[in-house]
Amino acid sequence: MEKRLSDAALQGNVTSLVEILEEDPLILDKLIVSCISETPLHTAATLGHLNFLKELLCRKPELAAELDSRGCSPLHLAAAKGHVDVVKELLRAGGEVGLERNTDGRTALHVAAIKGRAAVLAELIRAKPELTRVLTDRGETGLHLCVKWNRLEGLKLLAEEMGKDGELVNWKDCEGNTALHYCCGPRSI
Repeated sequence: MEKRLSDAALQGNVTSLVEILEEDPLILDKLIVSCISETPLHTAATLGHLNFLKELLCRKPELAAELDSRGCSPLHLAAAKGHVDVVKELLRAGGEVGLERNTDGRTALHVAAIKGRAAVLAELIRAKPELTRVLTDRGETGLHLCVKWNRLEGLKLLAEEMGKDGELVNWKDCEGNTALHYCCGPRSI
């Protein structure tokens, strides 16, 4: 049954999902309590299967908070791939969605900044502006990451949002570097 569910997620096949859930109404609950780290929601988020994702969230919204073996939520994966509509849907799941950190200490906003997903950054900022204040484990802001990874569009978005707070724009990472230092190459203090 889990193989069929996995295949349905890979294909984004909502009809198969509904059939599987009719056969075993508890299958999603079983996934949550099992040691399987990647749920069908992770797969749907990665592949951008919006309708499949909506159906899963409608039936089991707590899947949005499940983390895979790398500590990534479905939102991390959708942000990395640039699936804006999927990101919007996952943000509607509520709770602490967006604040989870993966094993690298990064939130979905940090991942979107690194990958240069400006449209995703815009959506994350619109839905949860407080995400701009969350730092990586190395004390980096999203602004640091955009500069470090040469993501100009993301940099413009974050600079505009974070420019409202001079403290964040001039924030120093764990090595004492501001985002401006990264423009000239990071230095150690």
